[in-house]
Amino acid sequence: MTDRVHAIVLAAGQGTRMKSLRPKVLHAVGGKPMLGHVLDTAAAAGIRQAHLVLGHGADQVQDWLATRADDALKSVIQRQQLGTAHAVLQAMPDVPDTALVIVLYGDVPLISAATLEALIEAAADGFALLTVTLDEPRGYGRILRDGAGRVTGIVEENDATAEQRAIREINTGLMVAPARRLKRWLSHVGNNNAKREYYLTDVVGLAARDGVSIRTVSAASPEEVEGVNDMLQLARAERVFQRREVQRLQRDGLYLADPSRFDLRGALTIGRDVRIDVGVIIEGAVELADGVSVGPYSVLRNVRVGAGTRIESHSWLDDAVVGSHCIIGPYARLRPGSLLGDQVHIGNFVELKKTTVGDGSKANHLAYVGDAVVGERVNIGAGVITCNYDGANKFTTVIGDDAFIGTDSQLIAPVTIGRGAYIAAGSTIAKDAPEDQLTINRARDQRAISSWVRPRKR
Repeated sequence: MTDRVHAIVLAAGQGTRMKSLRPKVLHAVGGKPMLGHVLDTAAAAGIRQAHLVLGHGADQVQDWLATRADDALKSVIQRQQLGTAHAVLQAMPDVPDTALVIVLYGDVPLISAATLEALIEAAADGFALLTVTLDEPRGYGRILRDGAGRVTGIVEENDATAEQRAIREINTGLMVAPARRLKRWLSHVGNNNAKREYYLTDVVGLAARDGVSIRTVSAASPEEVEGVNDMLQLARAERVFQRREVQRLQRDGLYLADPSRFDLRGALTIGRDVRIDVGVIIEGAVELADGVSVGPYSVLRNVRVGAGTRIESHSWLDDAVVGSHCIIGPYARLRPGSLLGDQVHIGNFVELKKTTVGDGSKANHLAYVGDAVVGERVNIGAGVITCNYDGANKFTTVIGDDAFIGTDSQLIAPVTIGRGAYIAAGSTIAKDAPEDQLTINRARDQRAISSWVRPRKR
């Protein structure tokens, strides 16, 4: 059935309560814009066609949509925000009469694919509503039923009587209806209400009057249908998302020292016996193989880490590939383009950028290695710098296998350090260093001045 389902996603609201220049639907939950969650969930439910109704901040939303490169997405601008029925009506010309329409909301990011599938299944060729029962339904439209339990309509709170406000079953806004009938019902929706808006909920009453069977599906929890209208609700949605993801990962075998102090802002793939300490942030696509451990307060973004590797505390890995049985950190930084072999040690306050490091090589402390190719079993001492930038262009440093780079040396690229070469501490190397030899370049006029007087404070 999903082959003929078209989603209309309402994303035109200004979101004034967010008090932000960013369109509401682009605010992130779990590192992804809320609108992205909705579109991805729709796709996971098998919905192939989506129509976005945009309004405030449409240019920003369209710029974001361009990054998705999704030909199945269409968008239309709602020039005046006259209500939800008016918003849906803007997208209907692009929806074929034979389609089944599901209405979604760009600020309801936690809806599940299973719920959408159930709602579509319930609609068949009739009409289906997603509802939820709340202990405190204030602010929501109430589901009206007759004595036989059949849905007869929805009343918004501002228009409800005291008796109707006591109803606890509320409208979530999500519905599925045949396109041909929905177009006709929308054309008959009026704005004779407290807000003078064209409510999509009025379609339910029109369907009931036409004798259409209206089925309801209950949401799995109130949390999955809660809209986000301010920063407080955004933070609440973030915590719900994180709790869901943590439980899923734990069921897959992930050990978390404290699940409440872990943030997933992307996709994490794990092997067996992976351990993550507190305060760790995962961004983008991250893969951790068997036996990987990640120390506290580390950030991993778009990283692949081999089996048995240990990432110590406060390390930052960004767009890097790390081999197996490595030790990274503490306080290490791997910038984009870092590619490490097996059994590599990158220690405290070492920074790599666009550098390949061969098996068994070490840079244990206080070094910068950028735009370099480092061979196997190389030792890079403290204070070593590859001087890769002349103010306009980047140049490459090549260090051969088994080389030793002494403490506080500078390698001025482009330069090649031969296999087995030994660079004496404190050297500035601007020419290629030959294989298996000691290369030294230091100032030779060290002197002691006996008449020198230590400066004193005035």
